[in-house]
Amino acid sequence: MLTWTVAISPLAARQLARLDRIVSRRIQKFIRERLAITNDPRQYGRALQGQLQGLWRYRVGDYRLICQIQDEKCVVLVLTAGHRSEAYKMS
Repeated sequence: MLTWTVAISPLAARQLARLDRIVSRRIQKFIRERLAITNDPRQYGRALQGQLQGLWRYRVGDYRLICQIQDEKCVVLVLTAGHRSEAYKMS
């Protein structure tokens, strides 16, 4: 059984801090209770296509986490977090 680590980028941490407290807690609960304890982080997400190919997205209500799964390190790196209308606009 693999143990996955969830890391949050500085950008995603700032984005989470700016969100409504209830929404932020819901996202943190998702990370803690789903991503951090799973054997396969892909079971909860969906692979992105196009310019964001290679990244994964996770739905938490109307909000999205855009992540990079690093299999060799067993790390899920949260790159961005935000409302679905803004989450895919990575610069």
